[in-house]
Amino acid sequence: MAIMPSFASFFTFAILSGFLCAISFAQSDLISDLKSNGIDYVASGDSGFATASAAFNHRFTYTPAAVAYPTTPEQVSTIVQIAVKHNTHVSARSGGHSYIANGLGGQNGVLVIDLNRHLTQIQVDSSSGRATIQSGSRLGNIALTLNDHGRGLGHGTCPYVGIGGHASFGGFGYASRLWGMAMDAIVSMNLVLANGTAVTASKSENSELFWGMRGAGPSFGITTSITVETFPTPDSATVFLYTWDFTASKAASVLNAYQSFSLGQVPPGFGSELEMQKGSRKGRISMTLQGVWFGDESAFDGIINPLLNQIGQRTQSQQVTPGRYIDSVAFFGGEDGRLNTTGRPDGHDNFYVKSLLTPESQPIGNESAQAFMTYLANEGFGTNLDWFIEVEEFGGPGSAVNAVPVEDTSFGNRDALFLIQFYGFTDDVDTTFPSSGLTFIDGMVNNIVNHMPSDWSYSAYPNYLDNRLQNWQQLYFGQNYGRLQQLKASIDPSNMFQFPTSIELP
Repeated sequence: MAIMPSFASFFTFAILSGFLCAISFAQSDLISDLKSNGIDYVASGDSGFATASAAFNHRFTYTPAAVAYPTTPEQVSTIVQIAVKHNTHVSARSGGHSYIANGLGGQNGVLVIDLNRHLTQIQVDSSSGRATIQSGSRLGNIALTLNDHGRGLGHGTCPYVGIGGHASFGGFGYASRLWGMAMDAIVSMNLVLANGTAVTASKSENSELFWGMRGAGPSFGITTSITVETFPTPDSATVFLYTWDFTASKAASVLNAYQSFSLGQVPPGFGSELEMQKGSRKGRISMTLQGVWFGDESAFDGIINPLLNQIGQRTQSQQVTPGRYIDSVAFFGGEDGRLNTTGRPDGHDNFYVKSLLTPESQPIGNESAQAFMTYLANEGFGTNLDWFIEVEEFGGPGSAVNAVPVEDTSFGNRDALFLIQFYGFTDDVDTTFPSSGLTFIDGMVNNIVNHMPSDWSYSAYPNYLDNRLQNWQQLYFGQNYGRLQQLKASIDPSNMFQFPTSIELP
């Protein structure tokens, strides 16, 4: 016999149905306004929506209200005004490589403003060396265009990363010790505020906003273009890679040697990192010293040999290749070495990342290094997860990154020696990321931090976002967080630009 549902069940169903209908009508109205204003977009049910709404990191799946493709900065303003009218959060996406899908707003129902389809112009003033770069431009195309004018910029290695988010939170790469991060080169920016108003920010115009945008930009506005100081490319750039297979104990001593080397008189034109992966067998670690020397080829041996001599062990393989600046960018830019991303599909991954910025004033201790390498050599060998770790030479004497006074930008750390990225991924981008993988990557960081003094002043890097990070406000933004909250209250009091690690209202 069928059981009749209760009146309360009917009432609950009716309320829920009405709520869902209201959402549907509201979204329909938003789409209608996009259409009536001549905005190019895709929404649920449209061909291409699944591709447009897919996160780079397949660990995350969100469904936006729509993905809009403005053709001009004025259209960005119009789209934001439409979102305000319909009480819908907005998120800008330049390259779409946010590690935790903040480019999709980090939640369902966000109106995504994709800048990469149309806002990709790059103009270089040959007389001043300044470049104006629209925020949808990708790093590979930027490097090629600047190089055509004999210029360069400090930025990351992946050609597909968009400059918008990259430069908002830092933008570190091999040339950053020489030229600073991408963020540090910005002299002015054009952006759209949460009410749809277009403004310019610089040290002389909207200076507090300019301060906040360089370190936490997406919380305050959508950058449509930046103007940056660029730098003359060096006459020579030497790419180098040295690979070993070490015991855990030897790997720890190499990390200590690399740390001492980086604290010494390393020229700022020397950009390097130690990369670690699974070793040849349990108890061992594969380690690669790699990077670029942006200087006279004849000086390279004198710089690198003191470190190689201290390591002492014969390499499994090595490569030292002098060439042009743009060759070094292409070498680390991907498997095929092509920097032009126009018309080329981007890939996807399924991964979890953590980061550490280690203080120059309190380097990693030997006990911590030993515990870390023992963990990698044993648990790291046994895991089914693929992983790598990059210990990037961030600071040290002469680094242009740490030469910027901490109060000049909202970037939270200007006293770091190493920037460490802990990256775990799966071969199958569409499988569910294993919870054991999260725990394993957590363990990497814990084996460093837990063997350092309790007051160790480490921090984290906001371009390597971790959605599980505790106390992210202080670890990403440090002493600047309170000031950033005040700026948020004055610039975006309705919290239109909201995502999991956006600056919170006070």
